[in-house]
Amino acid sequence: MQMNDTIRRVTERIAQRSRDSRQGYMDKMRRAAEDGPRRAHLSCGNQAHAYAAAGPDKDRLAGTRAPNLGIVTAYNDMLSAHQPFEHFPDQIRAAARAAGATAQVAGGVPAMCDGVTQGQTGMELSLFSRDVIALSAAVALSHNTFDAALYLGVCDKIVPGLVIAAATFGYIPGVFLPAGPMTSGLPNDEKSRVRQEFAAGRASRDALMRAEMASYHGPGTCTFYGTANSNQMLMEFMGLHLPGASFVNPGTPLRDALTRAGTETALSMTALGTSYRPVCDILNERAFVNGIVGLMATGGSTNLVMHLPVMARAAGIELTQDDFADISAVTPLMARVYPNGLADVNHFHAAGGLGYMIAELRAAGLMHDDVTTVAGRGLDAYTQEAQLDDAGRLSYVEGPRQSHNDRILRPAADPFQPSGGLRRLAGNLGDGIIKTSAVAEDLMQIEAPARIFHDQDAVKAAFKAGELDRDTVVVVRFQGPQANGMPELHGLTPTLSVLLDRGHRVALVTDGRMSGASGKVPAAIHVSPEAGAGGALARLRDGDVIRLDARAGTLDTLAGDLDARTPAAPDLAGNGTGVGRELFEVFRNSVGPASTGAGVVR
Repeated sequence: MQMNDTIRRVTERIAQRSRDSRQGYMDKMRRAAEDGPRRAHLSCGNQAHAYAAAGPDKDRLAGTRAPNLGIVTAYNDMLSAHQPFEHFPDQIRAAARAAGATAQVAGGVPAMCDGVTQGQTGMELSLFSRDVIALSAAVALSHNTFDAALYLGVCDKIVPGLVIAAATFGYIPGVFLPAGPMTSGLPNDEKSRVRQEFAAGRASRDALMRAEMASYHGPGTCTFYGTANSNQMLMEFMGLHLPGASFVNPGTPLRDALTRAGTETALSMTALGTSYRPVCDILNERAFVNGIVGLMATGGSTNLVMHLPVMARAAGIELTQDDFADISAVTPLMARVYPNGLADVNHFHAAGGLGYMIAELRAAGLMHDDVTTVAGRGLDAYTQEAQLDDAGRLSYVEGPRQSHNDRILRPAADPFQPSGGLRRLAGNLGDGIIKTSAVAEDLMQIEAPARIFHDQDAVKAAFKAGELDRDTVVVVRFQGPQANGMPELHGLTPTLSVLLDRGHRVALVTDGRMSGASGKVPAAIHVSPEAGAGGALARLRDGDVIRLDARAGTLDTLAGDLDARTPAAPDLAGNGTGVGRELFEVFRNSVGPASTGAGVVR
């Protein structure tokens, strides 16, 4: 199939814009690769320290040129998505030994849960944890003893941080190993209903707790299509996962087989063999375009619009908001997964999943096939389905060529909507984005007076006092990366949803973030310049009429005198202390704008 003209033009535009930075990056990677396997440059004393506790692998490490894999893990047993990683190192070491190689845990990276910190002070560290993860992974790999790396991570900032590190060490091969989603629990629409009932005062806290525990009930990622599962889609679309690896449940024989196969794949890709495929060859502009296409086709997390530019920049590639907007305009929305529908990711996977989507998008000319992946050249393998043969070994068969449930997954030629689930906004209030895939058509344009707030709790207090029972645009400002680290404001979703259900026309405008689970409330987010940096949001007043038009891609106030106004200057002194915020002052002082990814590591 001929490549879609817009996809081709955007890819060429990215390549041209990135020509010098990409060339400089690749030159660095080639020079590093020419030095040969890392351990060849270590002294005997260096190596002895690295192998001292290697037990049965010590002699092989010291006496052979067999590959040694470095495991970078985000394991902790507080995050359901990362708890399964506890046993991955043992599985990886066993698979490596069976192949005559070795594997060591190079280091751990932090993994915080936005679900735990949602609406709490700790959320102000969440976005910055992406940069901490990249730095931590760099420390782990700096020992220079590894011929390839295995990256164990799933959730919101963890995968982007690990990709930044993988690109920085792009001269060595890398494979990302997921843990998979938890099995389906309480249906997501029922969980959402109970949350709204609680927000409206019609459900008890006991009822809310029962619903939450029935929804988040076991090991694996949360089953809605938020940032964690968008990350997994992205790694498969970009070729850093094995085909079909993203949405296989933890603790199953197929999950274990994919972990072993990922280990064997990493061993086969090192410079010691004949199929050297470093990460730098995988992460090019075509791979990033494929990832953005996947994000739009699935109606994925708004957080990835911030993460992808920073991930790409680590590989010498410059992405802009226009790239996302242009790709979204021609990418059909093929999936309806909560919060964009009633299904969860297990239902999506059963309906045909990523293999079906990749086959459809490739056939429609919307994905680049001339890419390198951990599975080899091209995307053929990513249209196949992973399964176990009669002997319990991993095998691949032809994937589904039709959806098994067209209420969840539709063909590219007959999608849920003709364009992607994310749109760029621009106007006299700044630049931002909106997730439209779950927003009703009659709410695509909202025009109403503004009500200004400086934190989530003030919004909830006004709601309880009955002050928001009208058409209104709720503005929550001073939530950007410089002000307080740009926390998610997902805790406002039940409150604002209640107002919508009462028949009011309501929207949210903020320089903060929403969760990857952003739903039916029209929300203009990531507005840049942020209020804390003198952006237009700082000059808004209660009653100013705001027009948010998702169809036209505009975000404006009808107040005509913004430039003449003195910007608000809230007291942010308390943002720098408590729950570790003291340690992140340097991040708040050096972070870039949301429009370029709010990066600290550059």
